[in-house]
Amino acid sequence: MDILNRVRQYREEEDSLKWEGTFAEYLEIVKERPEVAQTAHSRVYNMIKSAGVAERDGKKMYYFFGKEIFGLETALERLVEEYFHPAARRLDVRKRILLLMGPVSGGKSTIVTLLKRGLEQYSRTEEGAVYAIKGCPMHEDPLHLIPHNLRDEFFEEYGIRIEGSLSPLNTMRLQQEYGGRIEDVMVERIFFSEDKRVGIGTFTPSDPKSQDIADLTGSIDFSTIAEYGSESDPRAYRFDGELNKANRGMMEFQEMLKLDEKFLWHLLSLTQEGNFKAGRFALISADELIVAHTNETEYRTFISNKKNEALHSRIIVMPIPYNLKVSEEERIYEKMIRESDMAHVHIAPHALRAAAIFSVLTRLEIPKKQGIDLVKKMRLYDGESVEGFNSVDVEELKKEYPNEGMNGIDPRYIINRISSAIIRKEVPSINALDVLRSLKDGLDQHASISEEDREKYMNYIAIARREYDEIAKNEVQKAFVYSYEESAKTLMNNYLDNVEAFCNKNKLRDPITGEEMNPDEKLMRSIEEQIGVSENAKRAFREEILIRLSAFARKGKRFDYNSHERLREAIQKKLFADLKDVVKITTSSKTPDESQLKKINEVVARLIDEHGYDSNSANELLRYVGSLLNR
Repeated sequence: MDILNRVRQYREEEDSLKWEGTFAEYLEIVKERPEVAQTAHSRVYNMIKSAGVAERDGKKMYYFFGKEIFGLETALERLVEEYFHPAARRLDVRKRILLLMGPVSGGKSTIVTLLKRGLEQYSRTEEGAVYAIKGCPMHEDPLHLIPHNLRDEFFEEYGIRIEGSLSPLNTMRLQQEYGGRIEDVMVERIFFSEDKRVGIGTFTPSDPKSQDIADLTGSIDFSTIAEYGSESDPRAYRFDGELNKANRGMMEFQEMLKLDEKFLWHLLSLTQEGNFKAGRFALISADELIVAHTNETEYRTFISNKKNEALHSRIIVMPIPYNLKVSEEERIYEKMIRESDMAHVHIAPHALRAAAIFSVLTRLEIPKKQGIDLVKKMRLYDGESVEGFNSVDVEELKKEYPNEGMNGIDPRYIINRISSAIIRKEVPSINALDVLRSLKDGLDQHASISEEDREKYMNYIAIARREYDEIAKNEVQKAFVYSYEESAKTLMNNYLDNVEAFCNKNKLRDPITGEEMNPDEKLMRSIEEQIGVSENAKRAFREEILIRLSAFARKGKRFDYNSHERLREAIQKKLFADLKDVVKITTSSKTPDESQLKKINEVVARLIDEHGYDSNSANELLRYVGSLLNR
């Protein structure tokens, strides 16, 4: 790629998007495309919706957040449907500050950053185009030029409601530069940019003694007072506060509840009335989404103070908990690693899963429901099937603790410990044991963990280790099976023949001798026992398999190895059980013979080619599984 050519192309693309014309010409655009006159809240909602929406398990999935936020579908659906959607429809919700509340590293800042970056891109599209009065430091809505007594007629003709009054500066400019002729006022297309302070503002608390309210609302330009003669002349005022610059877009308050009271009171008028006080002027209209974020402790302190009641009533709190799905937690770590300088290090398969199991366990509450322990709950939350439980049970579990996920280990801690494992090991790959060892060592250095929690977390690391042990054994045993799929299919077909004969009370014919035989009860039980099907439940299980088999046949479909999840699991476990002794001998032999060495090399090659290991991590896995099987 020639970077200079690409820069030139980019510049030309940017220039092609620019537009400038009179207010009369702008009205023609409005008539043709009314969406250019939408409110800030409506623009954010339409931006999210335009990226695409899907439904999964009755939950809405917003693609806008899909590449950056994982496992927070419920929280995001609530955010969009309970705040952005009604706010876009001009319901009273838009007159509230959006406060994202959740634990550290839970995704609050990422959500806000996505909204800001999204608005920057959306304002460069046709459907997200934004127009403002040219030369206005607040990028004011051109429709503010229409007098209040004509706005009802405008609504009847254009179907667009106009809210807000023309700013003091543009009121003066309209008379002095345009002689009161609003049709001649120049309008331009603007593009949101946080860097250029157009339509996106960010405010961060600093030392209360030095922070000035002018940071929010602008200030008097004393150097021009002699020229203009008065502090109340809008030309002598710098409309460059964050609230001014965020007009038409969004304003982020970082750690809003740490702000001094005088800053917070400014938000009362802005949220409820859509205006704020600046200098010696009448109230200045502003149309902007105000979003803030904080943690639960600060929020509880804030609402306990009676002086904050007025502002509290103007806040909508959206809890943003930690993710509680192991598979989604893995994706968070993968993303963080991709964005770091660790991307070149080989992380063995399931290393991140082991870490994810540990972190999710620390966030889960002990279930009250009978028959479910923490591990089963974790699996159910992750969409795995657990015998005797279904999606209804999952919903019941979630209702037990509405605030579940607001505590526990954060993703940054996990990544820090993975980094530590990489540096300590000084090799180009790390495995699950390296990660778990590093997590264990790091608990002593974690200042915010109590002694009681530390003991509990040590137990969770042990659970994660046991879960990984099962994964590791299955991985190696699977790799040992030559032509694994074929072996599984043969065993399954044999099982199905016997089940069909059993349910229909028929006999089987021996393929070699041709003699009739009873169904092989020993074979069927050896498979069913792998997934805990009891003697009393065997008939029901076999009949369920036969019904499924018939349903596939009626639809002209072929019942194969992947058609029944529990049967597939049973077949796998049966194959692995039969192979266990072979694996044990081959992996644990200190001086393998030629056939064992050949087998080991074949398994290592398969682990590398088909399972994502490198040479180092594949050999470490074999040694570890050998030690497990010999215990």
